Amino acid sequence: MSGTTPKGPQVAVLPTAAENEAPSPVQVLQPPGWPMPKGYANGMAADGRIVVTGGVIGWDAEERLADGFVGQVGQTLRNIAAILAEAGARPEHLVRLTWYVVEMDEYMANLKELGKIYRTIFGAHYPAMALVQVVRLVEKAARVEIEATAVVPR
Repeated sequence: MSGTTPKGPQVAVLPTAAENEAPSPVQVLQPPGWPMPKGYANGMAADGRIVVTGGVIGWDAEERLADGFVGQVGQTLRNIAAILAEAGARPEHLVRLTWYVVEMDEYMANLKELGKIYRTIFGAHYPAMALVQVVRLVEKAARVEIEATAVVPR
């Protein structure tokens, strides 16, 4: 139907691959006129095999938690990267991260350091994210737990 105006909000789809790379099956969704988010995406679209993690915390293979909030976040992200790799996924395949923190102020006080750790492990790929403060986690000494969803191209 030519000449009709679509109903509903318009959505821009931004490719995540650089111009000299093959097009990414993961796309960032950014509605026109919305401010660009910093450190996350408003939405993602992808086509491929879905890989999900459970709630991942910042402990090592011997179930020893890293020291402090920042240390636990770093180990949690490394653990997620290892789980993704097991499925043939890479950080750029991430479409969603849901963070559960015991103390929101602890997260906010460490944003700069968390950003550096995140970029070291996952690069500059920022999927859709949510941050939720919880009363506690199953492991009492854990300060953060993160669930991840990735989509691996077919």
